[in-house]
Amino acid sequence: MTEEHAPTLTAQPWQDPERSHDERVAYLVERMTLAEKASQLVGLWVGADAGNGDVAPYQSDLSSDPPQWTEVIADGLGQLTRPFGTAPVEPAVGALGLARSQREIVAANRWRIPALVHEECLAGFAAWKATAYPIPLSWGASFDPKLVTEMARRIGASMRSVGVHQGLAPVLDVTRDYRWGRTEETIGEDPYLVGTIGAAYVRGLQEAGVIATLKHFAGYSASRAGRNHAPVSMGRSELADVVLAPFEMAVREGRPGSVMAAYTEIDGMPSHADPDLLTRLLRETWGFDGTVVADYFGVHFLRMLHGVAGSEAEAAGLALTAGVDVELPTVHCYGTPLIDAVERGEIDEELLDTAVRRVLAQKAALGLLDADYDPEPAPSEQALDDETGRDIALRLAREAVVLIDNDGVLPLAGHGSMAVLGPLADEAMAMLGCYSFPAHVGVHHPESEVGIEIPTVLGALRELSPDAEITHVPGCAVTGDDTSGFAAAVEAAAASDVAIVTVGDRAGLFGRGTSGEGCDATDLRLPGVQTELVDAVLETGTPVVLVLLTGRPYAVGALSRRAAATIQAFFPGQLGGRAVAEVLLGDVNPSGRLPVSIPRHEGAQPGTYLTQRLGTRTDVSNVDPTPLYAFGHGRSYTSFGWDSASVVVGGRPVSGDGEAGAECEVPVDGEAVVEVTIRNTGDRAGTEVVQLYLHDPVATVTRPVVRLLAYARVPLEAGRSRSVRFTVPADAASFTRRDGRRVVEPGDLELRLSRSADDVQAVLPVRLVGDLRTVDHTRRLTVPVEIGSDAGRP
Repeated sequence: MTEEHAPTLTAQPWQDPERSHDERVAYLVERMTLAEKASQLVGLWVGADAGNGDVAPYQSDLSSDPPQWTEVIADGLGQLTRPFGTAPVEPAVGALGLARSQREIVAANRWRIPALVHEECLAGFAAWKATAYPIPLSWGASFDPKLVTEMARRIGASMRSVGVHQGLAPVLDVTRDYRWGRTEETIGEDPYLVGTIGAAYVRGLQEAGVIATLKHFAGYSASRAGRNHAPVSMGRSELADVVLAPFEMAVREGRPGSVMAAYTEIDGMPSHADPDLLTRLLRETWGFDGTVVADYFGVHFLRMLHGVAGSEAEAAGLALTAGVDVELPTVHCYGTPLIDAVERGEIDEELLDTAVRRVLAQKAALGLLDADYDPEPAPSEQALDDETGRDIALRLAREAVVLIDNDGVLPLAGHGSMAVLGPLADEAMAMLGCYSFPAHVGVHHPESEVGIEIPTVLGALRELSPDAEITHVPGCAVTGDDTSGFAAAVEAAAASDVAIVTVGDRAGLFGRGTSGEGCDATDLRLPGVQTELVDAVLETGTPVVLVLLTGRPYAVGALSRRAAATIQAFFPGQLGGRAVAEVLLGDVNPSGRLPVSIPRHEGAQPGTYLTQRLGTRTDVSNVDPTPLYAFGHGRSYTSFGWDSASVVVGGRPVSGDGEAGAECEVPVDGEAVVEVTIRNTGDRAGTEVVQLYLHDPVATVTRPVVRLLAYARVPLEAGRSRSVRFTVPADAASFTRRDGRRVVEPGDLELRLSRSADDVQAVLPVRLVGDLRTVDHTRRLTVPVEIGSDAGRP
């Protein structure tokens, strides 16, 4: 029943933190009006411009005559959308402004409930003057979950310091087509890498008191032809074993507070209207107990783009029934259309109550319902870009730089003269992805400074090698067909001992960049005339170091085969220019590994390493899809030896590299231990990344030729060694069959210790024995790794 009288301002039952969340929420839901309930299920985007789509797709779909602030907050408000990520605002000023807004919201609604505040945080807190970290592809390239947790914890602390409660990250989409513009937002093309790195980010953000939001659930990155918002075509096994796997891992291992539905549709079913996905799988099977939020305008898109609803009210009913709790970014379908439909009896009010309970429980957990809630920021100055954040950003950028190839020209110490060429050599924005504030929002406010210092590759080289003779010529732009600068670049290269040519992408949104949301590609050739520039420089005969600053992998084989060395960095953040320069000069030994394969062909349909046998090179097609450089590839300035690889079962080694493995029997519900010793056989410290893959030669459905089971970063001083131990549960060999069951099948397998997906160092045969075993969401999802202490010189 509804109480029409307003409660007093003294502490009430729903404001008492000594009571359980359920009790406090139940008290409110029983007494709230329909309008008050609906108000808790919507966001409000204050200051967003309805005249363009600069920040979000279909932003122009915002009402040209938005409701007045006082009208919207009269019944309460679920969320405030991006108060820091809509326009440049001084952090301290923004924090005070947000506190003022919260006081107004609390005062306006009779239950005195503040709004939950969300922001983007994919490459750092997307706010003016906040540290811009490397993009998720760089997180994947680091193969370092601990450092990603550290980064996320710092991002969360900066967000919480100014009053933000929820971050819209991480992206757990597994890369399936590199042409997709949002490839830069993904962690990589392997579900285990994506899941472990993603769960690490969730833990860090939530340790700082900020709700993490898994996105985009699910299938978004597998859109047809790599086009944003395109339909998805895939079968049950691919969906379960590739697309859903990282989300399942993050839900189990990270315990996120929120999940965002995807824009996409799979086999004609939009995610925002799919109860099998959002309720039966996510909640009832996996046990997720947080809130599901719509991607921006995703509920409205059920009518506007998908055509499964004939009105805003129908769209609201479909989304609520599926399990979408909150409509973002602003009030639309869940406003008047929803309220009117409930009053007409077209939508069951219990659907609202279910969503409201989840929203209010989250607010209770955050302290937003407490009687002593105070929105005022801490009295200290809000510094969103500090020394600690920059240190983390630099360390992650260093670990993410991948040395693709090197004929000995690197490191560059001792070279007398350098020609630093290419359109990105002296371009600060070349370090940033599309969800960094300067690229996402700042570009639309040229009157404002960037707000953070971003050294370029050229600037960092000059700072780190002040005595070097350096000549700089851009040569061309990232896009366009102007080649008038080629001659000067060629002249500079011919007169130098080495040429460093820095090419790649410009991040942007909706066609304003070459990489980023809505910036899809038709092929994997470097944009503009950059390939021709590198070709022209290579013709001089001067050793060329090719530096790629990109948001996706490009087919650069014709260039890298002729270059003396090739370096890949995926938008490495505000200190990425320094990290690249340090690798070039040898101050840092590269340890990054490719989270996505480098394709062999520019125009061939892209395919990731995670493919079945028919997806590899065969005698029945003239197209070779084999990548030029495989997933996990990366070189170092030192060398490593791999010794004593073995499988241990029951405490004793039973299989070594090359042995038949007949004795290596593992029960279908058991585990095996894989051991190997890594030696640094070079003359300087370095880090090897040990990768463990599974090869399943015969199964009841076709399996990927290899898939990643586990990995470990192993830092070693010159001449030292360490042991690495992987404890592999039989569950790790499970897969989804045609009937939808996930099973562990008995039979022969190979565990492959590798430097990359195609660089195998040891093959360890094992045999799973016993009856066919069905497993579910309670199975073991990760492979524990132990790295031994430094064993000294062997």
